[in-house]
Parts: sequence; C-alpha cells; structure tokens
Amino acid sequence: MNLPATRRATRREFLRSSLAATTLAAASLALRPLAGAGEPKKPLLKKAVKFGMIGIQGSVEDKLRLIKDLGFQGVEMDSPSGIDKQEVVKARDATGIEIHGVVDSIHWSVRLSDPSPEVRARGLEGLKTALRDCKTYGGTTVLLVPGAVRDKKSESYDQVWERSTAEVRKALPLAHEVGVKIAVETVWNDFITKPEELVAYIDRFQDPLVGGYFDISNMIKYGPSPARWIRVLGHRLLKFDFKGYSHEKQWVGIGEGDEDWPEVLKALAEVGYKGYATAEVGGGGREVLKDVADRMDRVLGLAR
Repeated sequence: MNLPATRRATRREFLRSSLAATTLAAASLALRPLAGAGEPKKPLLKKAVKFGMIGIQGSVEDKLRLIKDLGFQGVEMDSPSGIDKQEVVKARDATGIEIHGVVDSIHWSVRLSDPSPEVRARGLEGLKTALRDCKTYGGTTVLLVPGAVRDKKSESYDQVWERSTAEVRKALPLAHEVGVKIAVETVWNDFITKPEELVAYIDRFQDPLVGGYFDISNMIKYGPSPARWIRVLGHRLLKFDFKGYSHEKQWVGIGEGDEDWPEVLKALAEVGYKGYATAEVGGGGREVLKDVADRMDRVLGLAR
C-alpha cells in the first residue's frame, strides 16, 4: 500500500527511535546489579496530589495546609484557571508545599491536534498560559495531552501526530524563556499507546524541554507493563502519576490494581528517577486524603 510522504516519514522515525530505545533498555538491563548484591535500590520519591483533589472549603492556604498535615510535599495546579495566582504563591510560601508542576486544563476540550486551525491556535495559547503560570508558581513541568483521535473517519493517528507536534514546536521558545518543560502524558486517546511511540514522539523534537509524563495506571490496558514503559523511556521520564487499574475490575483504589509496584519501583531506580509521585484519583476531605496518603506510602515503599 502506498502511504503519504508524511506518514512514511513518521513511520521511519518511529522505527529508528524504537530500535534506539530497545538498545538503551537492553543496555540498562545488562548493567543491573546481580540479585543478592546488597539491598535493592529505591527511587527517591516525594508525594503529591492534584489540586482539584483537595475537597474542602476554604482558602488555597487552608487546602495546602491540609495536605501538608497529611504528609504530602507537593501539588499540581491547573492552568488556565480563574484562581488568583498571587494567593497561590502566598499559600505556597506560607505552607512550604511545593507546586511542582501545572496541568494544561484545556488540552482535552481545545486540542492541539484539532482539525480546525482556529481551535489549535486557542489550544496553543492555553499551553503558553500554563507555561507562564508554572513559572510563576516555581514549577518545573506542564503536563500536556498533545492530542487525540476522536473520529477515525475524519482524523488519523498521523494527522494527530503532525498537527500536535507543529503546535508544541511553537510553544518551545516560550518554554525556554521561562525554563519550564513540556511533559507529554499518556492517556486513553487512541494515540501513543506503546512506550516506543512515546519515545519517538519526544525524540522528534530533539529538545531537552520536551519529555514524558507517564500515567502508570492508564497504560496497563494496552499491554506493556508499567515497568517496561519506564525502562524504555529512561531519561525521558520527567514525572509520573497513577491511580489503580485492574484488568478485571478497571478502576480500583491505589494498591488494588495490576501495577506490580515492586517492579515499578525497581524500574524507577534503574533509570535514576527521583522526584514527585502524584496521585490522580477522586479526592475529598481529610479522611479521604489521609487514605490516599496511606495507600501511597504502602505502594511507594514510604510507609514508616
């Protein structure tokens, strides 16, 4: 079958990146210490939640104080949003909670891959707003879902690839100006469902300010284990979040799914990951968030 030139180019890049990623993963496995050679290394992790999970009435400072009391060290904000940014900064400074990143709040509804150039332009402005807000908060990453195949009759995988990469490129000068990384997240969007695909997408930019934001639980559905995703991504892994996913029951509580946390932690240590592990579940008040904190401690090996 004859493919359009852009499609052939995309596939060639995919194959080259896949081979490189596989080679790197094999090399890292070869360098892994032998079993029994001392205690296994553990990744240095800090706990965080999404700001929208904090389901209590009160000021931003009240909300950050609550998660601080429960042992969380960080939070991710949404942007664009109507929140008072200076209130957020004051609450951050008063509580010591780190705002480690920002989630692009419009990437689903105003897609960078939309067939309409006007919609893509609005999506780009949303991403730029998130980059600026992240700089204001002192964060390091903007979580971005770059696109989705919504209607396979009118948009293809390669069209989503080409449209979204073109828009991300337009945001890179600002990302460099503010010193914030664009972290491409994996979701159920019929786009980027294998680790080699995410490697190819990231490597297309050849820019250190583009990396991966891996949702450990989301991708179990597609086959490759979370640990394999982590090993293939390697140094490209900027952040990760998680819930609980079971092949049998679908969404479950943290620690009740098929994530294989001991192997996940092993893989994180192998690739040298250190930083935030962020829960992305339905939130609530103190009791709900305490349960989330306790579950995170158990699966991440942080329980005292």
